[in-house]
Amino acid sequence: DIWLKTNLKAHYFISNQYWESNYELVKEMLSQSEVYVFEADKMIQGFVGLNDEYIEGIFVSDEMQSCGIGKLLLDYIKDKKVRLQLNVYQKNARAISFYQREGFIIQCEGLDEATGEKEYTMLWKRK
Repeated sequence: DIWLKTNLKAHYFISNQYWESNYELVKEMLSQSEVYVFEADKMIQGFVGLNDEYIEGIFVSDEMQSCGIGKLLLDYIKDKKVRLQLNVYQKNARAISFYQREGFIIQCEGLDEATGEKEYTMLWKRK
């Protein structure tokens, strides 16, 4: 549910139908990924999904956004990996600035075939 709500809010430029139709597929993919969760009061408030060095996404519940949970999750996986890569939609300025603040640099520009939206590939390397 956090995945769906976060995507619907952050990606206003992509139809709700796209996210809703991918819900079951993502649930399946999560079971095959490395997933780290942030829990408070026995409730999952956020999580990050990893596929080797690729960040599938960082998702934080609506009411807990901008409270540092995304950074905590990212810092946790930075301790485990020497490099991390991700794709982010160009129109998602909030996410781009977050990742840049956390040391990611834009490597290249591409197109997400599924949505027709331009995206950046971003990279972080441990110093």
